[in-house]
Amino acid sequence: MQVGLIMLCLAYVLSQFFRAFLGVLTSVLGQDIGATPSDLANASGMWFLSFAAMQLPVGWALDHIGPRRTSAWLLFLGGTGGAAIFALASSPFHVSMAMFFIGIGCSPVLMASYYIFARQYPAARFATLAALMLGMGSVGNLVASYPTAFAVEHLGWRATLWGLALASWLVAAGIFLTVQDPAKPEGDQKGSVLELLKMPVLWAIFPLMFVCYAPSGALRGLWIGPYLSDVYGLDTGEVGLAALVMGVAMVAGTFVYGPLDRIFGSRKWVIFGGNALGVLALLALIAVTGAPIWTPIAVMAFVGFVGGSFPVIIAHGRAFVPPHLVGRGVTLLNFFGIGGVGIMQFASGRLHANMAGAEPSAPYLAIFGFFAAALAVGCVIYLFSRDRLD
Repeated sequence: MQVGLIMLCLAYVLSQFFRAFLGVLTSVLGQDIGATPSDLANASGMWFLSFAAMQLPVGWALDHIGPRRTSAWLLFLGGTGGAAIFALASSPFHVSMAMFFIGIGCSPVLMASYYIFARQYPAARFATLAALMLGMGSVGNLVASYPTAFAVEHLGWRATLWGLALASWLVAAGIFLTVQDPAKPEGDQKGSVLELLKMPVLWAIFPLMFVCYAPSGALRGLWIGPYLSDVYGLDTGEVGLAALVMGVAMVAGTFVYGPLDRIFGSRKWVIFGGNALGVLALLALIAVTGAPIWTPIAVMAFVGFVGGSFPVIIAHGRAFVPPHLVGRGVTLLNFFGIGGVGIMQFASGRLHANMAGAEPSAPYLAIFGFFAAALAVGCVIYLFSRDRLD
């Protein structure tokens, strides 16, 4: 099982990569196939929405089929196939279609590992293990920055995508050969996701889950590239370096969040405090636009650092889920988290398109303000949640 978890971690590296690499391809895709930042926002949104839409069927599959076959087959069909479509793309529509399939391929891998953690490890360690997997997988976020820019500049973006198709195929095969499905819980209990949706305690958590990952995920996944190119004139390599800085901060934040619930004896206030800082950081990003380049990069890095509460919120919600619904419980929470990024990415793309003729920084200030307002609303609703440790 340890080898299997390593393979799932490698699959999650690919997942983190695919959600973040468009930010450093903005210039080359614009030159080669005429893709605008708004087109790429839609493509990024397609990844997140297909990923989110798969969470409910993935939850059912984890509980009934197991993580081995669910992860291996979806990553093989969606990840390998989607990367191949991207490599052959000749229009922005092809990029969106490719990202849609890649989102399906990536959809089960993190939840498969969370399912194994929930089944085979003490409940009190879930948040730490979840954050560890998220942090290790976030290496993909780092590879999607300067290393990708370097590969694109020296090999071309099509060759890079063919390499990713091969990597997806190899990892899918590794998962199929090494992951072992945990034993199912004793008893004959039945249930569905409707049982979870009838739990009022979860509805105070869902809204923050919906908005918590969107600012850092959307900034790192796309907007850092167009923002630094349009407002500061950075080229692909320089954008890659800035994205690397933000990616390192996101990885560090994920590791820091992991043990905080046990250190402070609370999940609710760790989560609320981190996301409240995220609101302030987004407002600061608006305020520092036009300052020397290192200032907005540092603030975006801080947005990434405090935006790492995702696994702790999943742990908070999972603590209320009955054992026979663990698979559907963690995937339902993930549905809200990833779906929120997709919907907000579409909305941010529309904001950018509507303000494209304005002063260069105006569309991005509107996007940052939109993210700040959404996160603030999520924080206010979350105040009504019930704290719980395992």
